[in-house]
Amino acid sequence: METILYLSATDADGRLGRPSLEAAAAAAALAKSLGGARLLAGLFGASTAPAAAQLGGAGFEKALRVDDAQLAQGRYATDAAAAFELAKAAAATLIIAPSSSRVQRVAAGLAQRLGGVVDTHATELLADGGVVALRRWFYRQRLQAKLSRTQRPWVITVDAGIVLALAGDGSMPTEAVMAALPASRTTVTGLRSPGGGPQTIRPEAALLLVAGAGWCKKQADGALHVAEADQLILAFLDKAKASLGGSKSVVDQQGEGASLTCMSHVNQVGQTGSTPRHAKGLATCCHGEEPHVVGWRFINDRRAVNLNAGCGWAQGKADVLYVADAFQVMKELNAIL
Repeated sequence: METILYLSATDADGRLGRPSLEAAAAAAALAKSLGGARLLAGLFGASTAPAAAQLGGAGFEKALRVDDAQLAQGRYATDAAAAFELAKAAAATLIIAPSSSRVQRVAAGLAQRLGGVVDTHATELLADGGVVALRRWFYRQRLQAKLSRTQRPWVITVDAGIVLALAGDGSMPTEAVMAALPASRTTVTGLRSPGGGPQTIRPEAALLLVAGAGWCKKQADGALHVAEADQLILAFLDKAKASLGGSKSVVDQQGEGASLTCMSHVNQVGQTGSTPRHAKGLATCCHGEEPHVVGWRFINDRRAVNLNAGCGWAQGKADVLYVADAFQVMKELNAIL
């Protein structure tokens, strides 16, 4: 019989964020599919009580917790020590965790300390005839594989945006686990955030607007209209509450003079950028070739605006291609909105 431990660090407020709750839902669903498997939660942070309350009533037997002020900030040494003690106390054979930067950093080290194995970025957990398996992508999401292992313990991290977040609510028994955390040689003196500005990244938005390098090139009148492009794009994002993405060519134009001020490498999507999961996508001034389409793999409704009727988006890669001037289209859209 499998013993499943859902493992996660808590946020600064002691709660679990959406990606962590999604991994918890995946662990609970796997335990239910296996039938008879034990399901425990392992939480570590400065204070884990709020997180334990979020998991109440979701099928967890109890929550094992390591509360320590040292765990308020993520460090490999302390996080790995806390995770190891939680896994050992649970006698876990399967450890399911979110693919957060904090957990990803210690996942391999945790498996090594336990004498087990690790697989990361799972997109689905399966229980076929009582055999646990997972699905994940390889080769920049061109190939999907189904993996199963007999060696235990097995550490698995689950990607965000795959399942609905757990909606647990209620009390749950908790048990404190003692962990001898190593002394830290670093001190966090404060946090720095990027300068305030328009919000361009909205992971929960229904629509993703992707801008290409065409916005920064000379237009029909032979002049650059980059400042106008900035205004049109930002106005659309504000009115539609959409998220902004950029092709590699447009984000690489930073520092070349004719670049969008609303765009940075953080916005890059595609083969060498992020892989968005918005319900709809609208590409403007983008070529739409293979690297870009790979990044749009999980977008269901794909539309594009391009003056070239023979562009990459027209070759079966977009559901709808608008052969038009993106400047004029965005003006009309903003007027409608």
